[in-house]
Amino acid sequence: MKSTIQDKNKLVNSVFSDVHKKYDLMNDIMSLGIHRAWKEKLINWMNPQPGSKLIDVASGTGDIAKLFSEETKNTGPITCVEPNIQMLNQGKKKLKKYENIKWINAPAEKIPIEDNTFDYYSISYGIRNVSDINTVLKEALRVLKPGGRFMCLEFSKIDNELLNYLYSQYSKTIPLIGKLIVGSDKPYKYLIESIKKFYNQEQLAELILGNGFSNVEYRNLSNGISAIHSGWKV
Repeated sequence: MKSTIQDKNKLVNSVFSDVHKKYDLMNDIMSLGIHRAWKEKLINWMNPQPGSKLIDVASGTGDIAKLFSEETKNTGPITCVEPNIQMLNQGKKKLKKYENIKWINAPAEKIPIEDNTFDYYSISYGIRNVSDINTVLKEALRVLKPGGRFMCLEFSKIDNELLNYLYSQYSKTIPLIGKLIVGSDKPYKYLIESIKKFYNQEQLAELILGNGFSNVEYRNLSNGISAIHSGWKV
């Protein structure tokens, strides 16, 4: 089991090392820009108040941190936690003008933060890549204050048969696009396989509930291509 976890960690790290320079560009191309609207919907549902504290885990290049900061008029302290140092450096460079954002290079399974620290915990297109989802959810609960909110944006399962067929056909082209833009199809073959193998909406909701969160619910985006899950620490 331990070697399997280490193998996944190495694979995911190499995937993001390969794509970090063109990560944002590929996200725009693959989703036709829709990922930006999905991330805005996450922040809209979160509805953070000025001064709220956010931890954004598997933060990539900081899209959620930027949206949260703008929503709170740059008054909320934000901690971005990213396991891949190259992705982290891309994010720091992209968001260097935001003085309220700090960056930590660490895995989602072991966050070097004290208990009961944050009002919000977000993870956007990252929970699918972790080596131990239960440990990640327990860490999320630990670092949130009582009354704090967990929010996860992730690819999910489509609830429309025709759209599911069209999406699966489109997905086959993504590694080819990756080869053209990034120079390698390997990261995008991993991406497609990881989406196929990931939990559906109800299964993920059960996992979140089973790891100590309350009032767990989800909202589908674009017929379930993505979904936002929400839970509370009480």
